[in-house]
Amino acid sequence: MTIMATIHNTVDEAKFNRAAQLPYELRLHDFQMAVQDVYDFFYDVNAHLAKKGLQRLDDMLRPAIMSGVLSDMLTASLAKHSRVLTENRYFNGHPDLIVQGVYADNAVKAGTDGIEIKTTRKSGGAVDTHGAREQWMCVFVYDTDSETEPARDRHPMTFTEIYLGKVTIKDFRKNPRGELGTRTATLHREGIKKLRENWIYRL
Repeated sequence: MTIMATIHNTVDEAKFNRAAQLPYELRLHDFQMAVQDVYDFFYDVNAHLAKKGLQRLDDMLRPAIMSGVLSDMLTASLAKHSRVLTENRYFNGHPDLIVQGVYADNAVKAGTDGIEIKTTRKSGGAVDTHGAREQWMCVFVYDTDSETEPARDRHPMTFTEIYLGKVTIKDFRKNPRGELGTRTATLHREGIKKLRENWIYRL
């Protein structure tokens, strides 16, 4: 049985933007710890899978599932490290992170005080949303290595960019919807420019 190698990824502290504007008492260290929590989880899981000769979690998950898992993990970890934000307890509520004590039982279907968390593999942070809203949006861009061969030499999943910006409804464009598709909205050219101006982390 061939044992696949695993690499423990770490956050590069030098790549954070010390001039970034952070709402809700957030600190750059909160982002560092949240990303490191995800790295540690993937290392632990992949090390266990490797001992059994199985594929890495990175290789098992489909892209859409991977993004969903990362978004949930980052939301939970940021809530853990943040001073005033907590997870929105409303199932599929918006935003993902809300200010503690503002909403009853820390649950709201559509609130305004908080931050929506998104993940994407698209460099630059362009990501589809379920609708245009005025909100604080945080986008984590990540990279997965699915090409290096043999697979045992693949690089671990890595977050390459983090953006955090206050956007409005006017910053979005609505995307065409097919017969079976769900209506989505994406930041247009000026909207994505606004998001990128307040970058948090870039490798």
